[in-house]
Amino acid sequence: MRLNYLILLMVLVQAVGALFFIGDIAMTVLGIPRQPIDWQTREMLEIGAAVALLIGLVLSGALLIQSQRRLGRAEAQLQRASAAFMDVMDQNFTQWGLTPAERDVAFFVLKGFSTQEIAGFRNTSEGTVKAQTNAIYRKAGVNGRGQLLSLFIDDLIADSPPCSEKDTG
Repeated sequence: MRLNYLILLMVLVQAVGALFFIGDIAMTVLGIPRQPIDWQTREMLEIGAAVALLIGLVLSGALLIQSQRRLGRAEAQLQRASAAFMDVMDQNFTQWGLTPAERDVAFFVLKGFSTQEIAGFRNTSEGTVKAQTNAIYRKAGVNGRGQLLSLFIDDLIADSPPCSEKDTG
């Protein structure tokens, strides 16, 4: 929520500064008459507009740094989740006694590939892949792809610590 306010503030500050300068130039180009103001007031307005743009620049930089940090944390979390998933997958494959070929097929099934695609990747027939997927389901004690994936998700959820508000913000 704080980030949204910071972005809004940055946009507003930059808009005020930019509108001052753009408006001044547009009025001059279009020949729109304006009330003359003393040079000291004009200088203060220009300084204020320039400071507004500078503040917008600083806020933009701060937001960029914050975004980069969040991206780094998200990538690290994704890397840990990926490693955890691979560990759970390897443990289950070993526990179920899958052959190397069945491990390959199970991996592709979990990634969501079709039987035809898996057969193409493995340079085998669709019938072979179907037989291997049936053996995988039987060894895992499930009835299909959805239940197989659910086993892994359940294992990951059971092993992960609950999210705190800090993690989601």
